[in-house]
Amino acid sequence: MSALIPRPRAEVAPGAVHVPGWLDVDEQRRLVEACREWARPPAGLQINRLPRGRVMSVRTVCLGWHWSSYRYSRTAGDGTPVKPFPDWLADLGRRAVCAAYGDDAPDYRPDIAVVNYYDHAAKLGQHQDRDEQSRAPVVSLSLGDTCVFRFGNTETRTRPWTDVQLESGDLFVFGGSSRLAFHGVPKTLPGTGPAEIGLDSGRLNITLRESGLAAAGTPRP
Repeated sequence: MSALIPRPRAEVAPGAVHVPGWLDVDEQRRLVEACREWARPPAGLQINRLPRGRVMSVRTVCLGWHWSSYRYSRTAGDGTPVKPFPDWLADLGRRAVCAAYGDDAPDYRPDIAVVNYYDHAAKLGQHQDRDEQSRAPVVSLSLGDTCVFRFGNTETRTRPWTDVQLESGDLFVFGGSSRLAFHGVPKTLPGTGPAEIGLDSGRLNITLRESGLAAAGTPRP
């Protein structure tokens, strides 16, 4: 069913593109099912603790490389090998970058997925995605409940920023001069997700990244 109020594609900042409704219902359902499998142990869904002891309210599972406390490793928090990054997800990432940038799309070879699950109370503070050695674009896919996505500037966690509502199926890509922009999720809107995708409650966000880390190299500290 089409939206009552159209949501046009928008360039929120240079290199930061929002494509509403990019994933159809079948694609969303497939991703929800995949996330459910990835969330199972070993190397499943976990809670991350930041260096100063603060516990993140989102729960996370990673593919390809495991992110924890500003570094990547090949083992998850339970000490088991991180789950592999599937080829079909890399293909989806390349399609996403082409959808955002068209003829200006770079060659994109993602090898990391960070999957965050938000319950009704979870949020994510302003931060930069800067632990990768590559500065290729970040691809963000939204599933389930709508969230307020706060996209800021590259210098500070404070204003100026733009708040964007990301709904289930939306694509957001940021690269170029916006690649290191601070961004976060101050709130989700419970009960706004489509029932037909198979997610009973909450929000899933899948971010795809190109690590720039050698396959057998030492993780960036």
